[in-house]
Amino acid sequence: MANSKILTAEQEKKLRQPIDEYVGNIQKEIDKLREDGTTKVVEYQSLIEMVKRDKTLSKGEKESEISAYQKELEKAKRVEAQNKDKIAGLISEAETYIKNNFELKYYNAVKQSCADEKAQALENHKKRMAELDKKHKEVLAGTSDKTEIKEENYVHKNRVSNEKLELEKEYQRIKDRKHEAYSYKYHLIDMLRLSKFTFMESRAQKWENYKYTFNKRTFLLQNGLYIAIILIFIALCIITPIKKGTPLLTYNNILNILQQASPRMFLALGVAGLILLTGTDLSVGRMVGMGMTTATIIMHQGVNTGAVFGHIFDFTKVPVGARVVIALIACILLCTLFTSIAGFFTAKFKMHPFISTMANMLVIFGIVTYATKGVSFGAIEPTIPNMIIPKVNGFPTIIIWAVAAIAIVWFIWNKTTFGKNLYAVGGNPEAAAVSGISVFAVTLGAFIMAGVLYGFGSWLECARMVGSGSAAYGQGWDMDAIAACVVGGVSFTGGIGKISGVVTGVCIFTALTYSLTILGIDTNLQFVFSGIIILVAVTLDCLKYVQKK
Repeated sequence: MANSKILTAEQEKKLRQPIDEYVGNIQKEIDKLREDGTTKVVEYQSLIEMVKRDKTLSKGEKESEISAYQKELEKAKRVEAQNKDKIAGLISEAETYIKNNFELKYYNAVKQSCADEKAQALENHKKRMAELDKKHKEVLAGTSDKTEIKEENYVHKNRVSNEKLELEKEYQRIKDRKHEAYSYKYHLIDMLRLSKFTFMESRAQKWENYKYTFNKRTFLLQNGLYIAIILIFIALCIITPIKKGTPLLTYNNILNILQQASPRMFLALGVAGLILLTGTDLSVGRMVGMGMTTATIIMHQGVNTGAVFGHIFDFTKVPVGARVVIALIACILLCTLFTSIAGFFTAKFKMHPFISTMANMLVIFGIVTYATKGVSFGAIEPTIPNMIIPKVNGFPTIIIWAVAAIAIVWFIWNKTTFGKNLYAVGGNPEAAAVSGISVFAVTLGAFIMAGVLYGFGSWLECARMVGSGSAAYGQGWDMDAIAACVVGGVSFTGGIGKISGVVTGVCIFTALTYSLTILGIDTNLQFVFSGIIILVAVTLDCLKYVQKK
């Protein structure tokens, strides 16, 4: 028996009819007033734009037509101005009526009806499930044949699955009905105001759309890892004061985390572009070692204590400012040279970036170690860090360098043709090639951009650490950069990723490493922790890809 509280489509229409009639009559008046005003203004503005874009017309013809339309436009604007107050009054009247009657006389009834309908659907579902179980038990009781029992279990499982799907469909239908009823209010306002909503109305619609499209499984796939990491971080914030007698989230600690994250941000932004192309870069750590060594040699305090291929460099006669610039250029050129080599082999011969960057990693480490005998080159000039990354009232300006890099790379990814091509090639290189995009140029460009970012990152790290460049420096940073990108949602399947995700990933990893270090957790155990996070992140990424497919 149907629930009498549940509204039929006809009953719902009848509830809404007085609102439709009242607002509809006002809307007719408004449309009539707009006919020779606002409607004509929009029409003539559109015609003027069309004439401006029309390449078949001469300059004189364009000026003549635009002049004629301008006269009509001015006339329409005068009519619009005359009717403005009257239209505003009618809109206000309609909105007041909607505010006083929509929810009270229509939406609340539909909302309650949907709740009753949902409860009725669940009750019917339980009855059907009980009937299925009863029939299943009767069939099993009437046979002892193993094959028949197996077949019956299989059939019963499918019937149960189908019944659950039917319930989900019914829930979705009810959800659609409720959403349509809610949205109708904004449809009326949209017609009255010509799509001009207030800030709060826009927020309310977005929140309703979020609730309407919310899916628990999708939400957990998208955010499950973040939730788990946040919970772990909260636990660390609780444990740290107990174990160490000092809070974790202090102003100085937050600045230290951001300061450590800043050079790594450059590396993660570089490798993110390669992951976007379904690639990776295993040479990041060795690039940092090479860049650090190069920068330390050029900016060294006094004559270098170590030799390169047996030659001891002395840059003391070069002004400090010039040495800083030379070091930056050298870091960028060297890193870009090697990433370009890897990029060329990847783009030209379709070599997987895993192989080309692994070869780079071995070559760089071999050359730098052989050339320098693996020694550390000591400290740079003590005045240099204050030139590049001074602290202003205790605030480390290295963070500003990272913010600038984030802004620039975001602009490249989102506002340039190269950035759009990057997503296109990462998503489907064959389709991108057919549409006229040079896959070779985009791939090589991504590697070159990565090299520039690696060079900047290693130069800043040299300034932050006041030198200490050696071939071994940066070991494991490649994994940190890749992990930050994956945790931040840059997918190995290609064409999916945001700069905001990369930034989040870097901050998360740096914060966790810093927190675990404060607690005195062994570095080797931190590697285990990072490995688990990477595994979970990639697993969730694969599940998202499978779900999309």
